[in-house]
Amino acid sequence: MLEIGTKAPAFSLPDQNGTIHTLEEYRGKKVILYFYPKDNTPGCTKQACGFAERYPQFEEKGAVVIGISKDSVASHKKFEQNYSLPFTILSDTELTAIKAYDVWQEKKNYGKVSMGVVRTTYLIDEEGTIIRANDKVKAADDPEMMLGEV
Repeated sequence: MLEIGTKAPAFSLPDQNGTIHTLEEYRGKKVILYFYPKDNTPGCTKQACGFAERYPQFEEKGAVVIGISKDSVASHKKFEQNYSLPFTILSDTELTAIKAYDVWQEKKNYGKVSMGVVRTTYLIDEEGTIIRANDKVKAADDPEMMLGEV
């Protein structure tokens, strides 16, 4: 996990529509940047729907929500459509942002060790500095917690 107070690493990734997004384009806004393991899985769906439900409140506070996983643009499009997600979901199939934000780590699942995305949420301020970082994310609670942080 990256340290609070460090500059958030730049990225340039396609969203669920194939449009390229960079961190720089969100300068002047707070950014909730959350990394999640996989589209259309129970925990990830709870987390995404939680952000979707609260999205108007994030907007009122001048914040944007961006999800990132290693799933494809097509997978993200289905995820967006299945749950009417109103925010940007970025596809990082090459793991560039995932590794830059230090969320590609060893995970243990039922005794089996593998590499994967550790569910992590960063809050980045208007200047591009990380002001909150959480790698002990509970998917269902994360949206409400982040709303309180903004």
